[in-house]
Amino acid sequence: MSEQETSKPVTAGLAIIGNEILSGRTKDANLQYLGDELNKLGIRMMEVRIVSDVPDAIVEAVNTLRQRYDYVFTTGGIGPTHDDITSECVARAFGLEFGPNPDAVKLLEDHYAARGDEFTPARQRMANTPVDAILIDNPVSVAPGFQVENVFVLPGVPRIMQAMFEGMKNRLTGGRKMVSRTVSSLVPEGRAGGPLTELQLRHPDTEIGSYPLNDRPGANIVIRSDDPEKADAAAKDVLQMLKDLGGEPVMQEPDDA
Repeated sequence: MSEQETSKPVTAGLAIIGNEILSGRTKDANLQYLGDELNKLGIRMMEVRIVSDVPDAIVEAVNTLRQRYDYVFTTGGIGPTHDDITSECVARAFGLEFGPNPDAVKLLEDHYAARGDEFTPARQRMANTPVDAILIDNPVSVAPGFQVENVFVLPGVPRIMQAMFEGMKNRLTGGRKMVSRTVSSLVPEGRAGGPLTELQLRHPDTEIGSYPLNDRPGANIVIRSDDPEKADAAAKDVLQMLKDLGGEPVMQEPDDA
C-alpha cells in the first residue's frame, strides 16, 4: 500500500446496517476491527452510523458519508433474504441501475454446482450489484462484496468481513498513521479536568482523552497524534501535571499501531 505523506488526514465513515444490531439481538464486532485496521493504514474512522433496514435511511447514510469522507464502508444486509437490501440501496444512492453482475453470477453458479446444490432465486440475489461495480473477493463463502467509487460494501458476519477486508485493503491509500501515548494515574478526573483542558489548548495538534479506571478512582489519559514528537511532548506535560496534583502517574508503553 502506498502512503501519502500529507498534512490532510485520510478519513473514513462506517454504516452498520441491520435491525438486529439496533434491537440488541446481535452485537456488532466489526467496528473495532475496522477502526484498528484502518488506523494501521493511516486512515481515521471519523463517524459510525447504525442504520435500520429502511431503504431511505440506508440511502441517506451512504450519500452523507460518501460526500463527507474519503472512504465509506457498509457492513450487513447483503445476504440472500428479503431484508438484505444494502446492495440495492447503494445503487439507488449513486443513481445506478441494479441487477445481476455477470462475474458474480458465474462465481456463485460454479460454487453451488461444485457442491451439488441448487442456485436458488434467494442465492441469486447475492449476485446483484450496481452496474459496473468492482467485486470484492470472498474467500470464505464466495458471495462477493463490491466497491462503487469510494464506497465498499461488505457482509456483516465478522469472520467473512475480516477476510474480505484483508483481501481488498490494498485498494486504500492512507495518510500519516496515528500514534498514541497513555498515562495512567489515580488522580480523580474531577481534579485533573481543569488542568487537562488547559493542556489540550496548549497542544492543539493532539487529541487528549480521559478514560476512567474500572475498579478505582483515576483515569487513563490517552494522547493521540499523527506526529510522534507532538504526542510525546503532550504526554510529558500530562505526566508533569498529574505529578503536580500529587499523583504518581505511570507512562505506559507507546502504542504506535
